[in-house]
Amino acid sequence: MAMSVLFIGGTGQISYPCVERAVAAGHEVSVYNRGKRGGALPAGVTSIIGELGGPDYAELAKARYDVVCQFIAFTPDQVARDIEVFSGHCGQYVFISSASVYEKPARHYVITEQTPAINPYWPYSQAKIACEDLLKGTQELDWTIVRPSHTVRTGLPIMMGDADIMARRMLDGEPTIVAGDGHTPWTLTRSVDFAVPFVGLFGKPAALNEIFHITNDRAHIWDDIQKAIGRLLGVEARIVHVPTDTLIRYNPDWVGPLVGDKAWTAIFDNSKVKSVAGDFSCAQSLDEILAEPIMHLKQRLAANRPPKGEFDALVDRICQAQLALG
Repeated sequence: MAMSVLFIGGTGQISYPCVERAVAAGHEVSVYNRGKRGGALPAGVTSIIGELGGPDYAELAKARYDVVCQFIAFTPDQVARDIEVFSGHCGQYVFISSASVYEKPARHYVITEQTPAINPYWPYSQAKIACEDLLKGTQELDWTIVRPSHTVRTGLPIMMGDADIMARRMLDGEPTIVAGDGHTPWTLTRSVDFAVPFVGLFGKPAALNEIFHITNDRAHIWDDIQKAIGRLLGVEARIVHVPTDTLIRYNPDWVGPLVGDKAWTAIFDNSKVKSVAGDFSCAQSLDEILAEPIMHLKQRLAANRPPKGEFDALVDRICQAQLALG
């Protein structure tokens, strides 16, 4: 059944393939954002220009969309505004949260939606948890919470820092860092694969007032991920393993992305979303998962190769100190 769908965002890392999928599924799609990202929207998509929470934002409710997908709300005040605007004015409000909200460390190595949402390390995740709590407390808006994990399209997966600089270091034969021993399993999901079950949740009564994560069923260890990036760039990755607690002493800002996320095993049970949105499959091999991010990286490097700077100096300093230990 065709539905009217509003994407708030719609041109980002995850949201753009979801817009494409919604159009392919026959839905009437509108996209609301600032209109500042390059690239054309799929044919037939209505573009609405505006700021999140701007003076005309409340006007969106008048269209009474069947589904509203919120991709760019990160703080409780933004979600509180959405609850005020869309309550009674849309059929289903879909909030994009994050799988980083799950308990660190998880009490079981396979993560389900029953795993508690407790992350004491990362303010980003804590804000998402607060957003979820607001939705769970409302009685006036039918919501669905979706938690992506590490989803790739244009950016390369690394553990911390600037991915383009890390890739440039690989190309220049310089060492790059992996936290820990590099054997931690980590799940990577292509955005185009995420989009299939995401759109499959639209209009499903069983999706209302429920939480789902959407990820690949297959995990890869971090060493293999970095080695695959190097291989696809035509070089050999020179990996330096550094303990996580050492890294965050060098840069406390890495506490969130490491201790709050990527330093832990991330293996997911997707049976809940499959039971509602239908079965789906994701690319399994790293070569296939990384093909699109590598393509985008090469385009960026050809247009603007990042110069050496403070991040390089920090990585060099850490690598030299670690390698000196023998």
